[in-house]
Formats: sequence, C-alpha cells, structure tokens
Amino acid sequence: MVKGLYVGTIIIVFMFIIITFLSVFKNKRKKRMIKVINELEKEKNLLINVPVLNEFSKVEALVKNNKLEEKYNNWKLKFEVIEKETIPEVNDMLIEADFMVEKSKPINVYKKITEIEIMLYEIKIKIKTIMSEIKEITSSEQRNRSTITKLKSTYRKLKKRFEDTKADYEETAKTIELQFETIERRFEEFEEVMEKKDYEEVIYVVKGLTEMIDHMSIVINEIPEIMLMGKSLIPKRTEDVSSEYIKMTREDYQLDYLNVEYNIMETEKKVNAIFDRVRVLNLEDVSFELKTILEYFDSLFNDFETEKLSRKYYEEGLLSFKKKNSHVDKILKAISCKIPEMKNQYSLTDDTIDSIKLFSNEFNSINKDYEKLITLEKNHSFPYSKLNQELEIISLKLSKLNEKLSNLLQRVGNLKDDEERAKSQLEDIKILLKQSKYQIRKNKLPIIPDNYYVELTEAADAIKEIQKELSKKPLDVDTLNVRVDTARDLVFKLHNTTSQMIRLALLSEYAIVYGNRYRSSKQVINDGLVKAEKLFFLGNYKQSLDLSISTLDMVEPGIHKKILDYDK
Repeated sequence: MVKGLYVGTIIIVFMFIIITFLSVFKNKRKKRMIKVINELEKEKNLLINVPVLNEFSKVEALVKNNKLEEKYNNWKLKFEVIEKETIPEVNDMLIEADFMVEKSKPINVYKKITEIEIMLYEIKIKIKTIMSEIKEITSSEQRNRSTITKLKSTYRKLKKRFEDTKADYEETAKTIELQFETIERRFEEFEEVMEKKDYEEVIYVVKGLTEMIDHMSIVINEIPEIMLMGKSLIPKRTEDVSSEYIKMTREDYQLDYLNVEYNIMETEKKVNAIFDRVRVLNLEDVSFELKTILEYFDSLFNDFETEKLSRKYYEEGLLSFKKKNSHVDKILKAISCKIPEMKNQYSLTDDTIDSIKLFSNEFNSINKDYEKLITLEKNHSFPYSKLNQELEIISLKLSKLNEKLSNLLQRVGNLKDDEERAKSQLEDIKILLKQSKYQIRKNKLPIIPDNYYVELTEAADAIKEIQKELSKKPLDVDTLNVRVDTARDLVFKLHNTTSQMIRLALLSEYAIVYGNRYRSSKQVINDGLVKAEKLFFLGNYKQSLDLSISTLDMVEPGIHKKILDYDK
C-alpha cells in the first residue's frame, strides 16, 4: 500500500511539472507574438512619415505645367489610396492579430502576421517607387544645372582651341562653326525648358548636349591630324611611290605583282570617300583608315628596296654560279676523260662508274634550269626577288653536286685531281675569309673582341698551311685534305662568328636607339640604357642586347620579339 502511495505521488508531481512547463512555454510564445505584432505596428506607423510629406510639398511647388501637374496628381492619388485604404486595412489586420493571440491557435496568429508582413512590404515598394519618381523631379534642376555647367566649360575650351587653330581644320571649319552654333542653341533650349519646369524634356536636352560635346571633342582633337595625313602626307607618299615605281620599271624591274597603279587609284578613291565623311564630321575609323594607307605606302617602299637588294644579290649570285659551274664542269670533264685510265690503273666499282654518269646528268639538268632562269630574266617575266630565290635553289643544287664530286674525287682521284680540288677550295675559303673581313669593315663596330682576332689568325694560318702543303714536293694528299678541312672549318667558324657578332651588335644598337623614346619618362630606363651603351662600346654586344631588352620590357612587355625580329 505504501508503495502504491509513493508511485501515485511521483505521477502527480510529474504531471504538475509538465503543466507548469506548458504554461511557461505558452506565456513565452504569447509574449513573442505580441512583440512581433508591436514591431509591425511601429513599422506601419513609419511608412507615412515627415520626409514623404516634405517631398510632396517640394514637387507641389514645382508644378508649372500640365504634364507635371498630371504626374503630381497621379502620385498624390496613389499615396492617398495607401494612406486612406491600405493602411487602415493593415490596422484592422493588426487588431485582428492582437485579438487572435488570446483566442486562436498560434499557427493562425503566425499566418496572420505573415499576411501583414507581405502587405507592409508591398506598401514599402509602392511608396519607394513614388518617392523615387518624385526625387527625380525635385533633384532634377540641381543635377542638370551641374551637368550643364561642366558641359559649358568643356564647350568653351573646345571652341577656343578651334578658334586658335582654325586654319588646321581647312574645309571642315565652316561645318564645325555650324555645329558650335547648334550646341549654343541647345544651351538656350535648356534654359527655356528649365524655365517651363518641363523636367521630362530637360533630360533629353541634357543627353543631346552631352552627346554633341563628346562628338565635338573627337572632332577638335582628330581633324588636324586627319587633315595632315589626308592632305599632305598621303599625297606626298603617293607621288613618291609613283615616281619610284616609274623609275624602277624603266630600269627593267618587274613590279606587276605589287599592283601599284591599281592600288594607288583605289587609295585615292578611298581617301576621297573618307573626306566625304570628314566634311560632315563623321570621323568613325577615319584615323585608323588613313594610318593604314600610310602603312601600305611604307610597305611599298620596303618592297621596292627588297627588289633592289634582290637584283644586287641576283647579279652577284650569277657571277658566283658561273664560277662554280665552270669549276664543276672542269671536274666532270677531267673525270670523264680519265675514266679509261682510271679503270686500268684503279679498281673502280660499278657504283662508282654509275655515279659519274648520274653526276653528269644532274649537272646537265642544273644547266637547263639555269638557262630557263636566264630566259625569264630577259623576258622580264618575274621580279628579281623571285629570280633570286630560283637562283639560290639552282646554286644550292650545284653546291650539293660539287660536294658529291668532291667526295668522288677523294675516293678515286689521283694526286693531280686532289691538288686541283684543294686549290679550288682554297679560293673559296679565301673568298669567304675576305667576305668576313669585309663585313667587319662595312659595319664599323665600335670594338672587336680579342677572341675574334684569335679566330681570324687561326683561319689565316690554316690557309697558309694549305699553301705550304701545296708547295711541297712530293704532295701528301692525306695531309693536304686535313689542312683543307681544318681551314674550311676555321673560316666557316669565323664567318659564323662574324655574322653572329654583327647581328648582336646591330640588334643591341637598334634596342638602345628604340629605347631612347622612354629615357625621359623613367630614370630606371635611362640608367639601364646607359649601362647597355657602355657594354656596347666595350664590345659586349650580347650582354648589351640582353640588358636593353630586359630594361625595355618594363615599359613595353614583349619587346624582345619585336627587337629580335628586326633583322629578319
């Protein structure tokens, strides 16, 4: 029995705790709901505040025309609907929510609160929209006045610059003056619209003035340069190109592939079309198009120079080819005449005999190609740049044939043949050495490194060794071949050293001269170029070039490609 009482007491205490907990939870929830409702009440009261009414009073004072009055009445009507219909509806909903806290389930209260929040949000958006439209009007005058003040300042500067340099605008001056007059009328129109308080129209007036002055800035800035290019530079380039073209065609240069006459005619049409647009102040892409035309004429002069150099190289190549051709022909004839004797005195394989026949056929084919080339030259069928390319191909074939014959002579030739070959190669080596020396004298480098003189001495000594071997009797062919190979390698090495050194020197000099444009802008550029100059005059051309490129890369990233492509 005691045990039953104990259990009953525990149950009663537990139930009491649960009831107490539920009561406390219910009261807290009730307080939270009341707090939320009170916050919504405050939010509702803040919607119709003094700043809103002040903005209405401001716009009311500005109403001077039917358009603005219609807008004002529309805003006022919307606001009255909010004030007299929507807000009272929210009041009723708040009272209902407050009543539901005591009588209804919490879920119904929160549902009502959500409805109130949505309605208050919609009211906020409507009021914000009305206020935004009103402020667009109330702040319009100050904002537009500020904009017009800046535009007038820009306009006066542009007009003064135009009047001070009016002669630079040539036939466009009258059109520009009319445009300035139009802008002045637009300024007057702005004042008239502002006087009428027509704030909708003033937006279009300000926008129009802004666009006109922006366009006038482009006109004033670009037309002098356009006139200079179109009226002076391009006609002068056209005249120079025409004169040079006529002169070169009379000197038997084949320049048809450049289409010079047609392109000049088309360029003149293009320039006339451009100036038709310029006269009505339509400058879109005009500067770019004129600069492109100037670049085209510059490219023509480059093409002319290419043809002149190609002719020079072609004529020099012909002399070299004839000399080498005569040498190869001599060797072939000598070998052909001595085949019977060789067959009797030497054990020649069938492959060797066949190779001699193949070399003879190849030599005849090269001569046929050469004769075709000469015919093309006489008929003026190809430009010299193309003729030179073809000659280089034929010369390369002849050089390869010469190498093959040299190898054959090494295998089956007698002492006399080896001696003739050695003498011929000696002449070639001397010419190459002479060319290397000429290149050094021609380019007038500030200083030549000691290692170059070492290579020059070695090459010259190697040539002397060949001459010494040739003067010996009896002739040691194996030793002579070694001397020839050594001299050839040393002279080629000297030739390559010469070419590389001259190239590095020219590129270094070009980089320093190119960088002069940046000296005054940055001290670090000037310092770098000064160091590069010192290295250049010390003969350290590679170091000078590397330093110049790394210095210029600070102000013109990627400059190394432009500089390294300079001599291509």
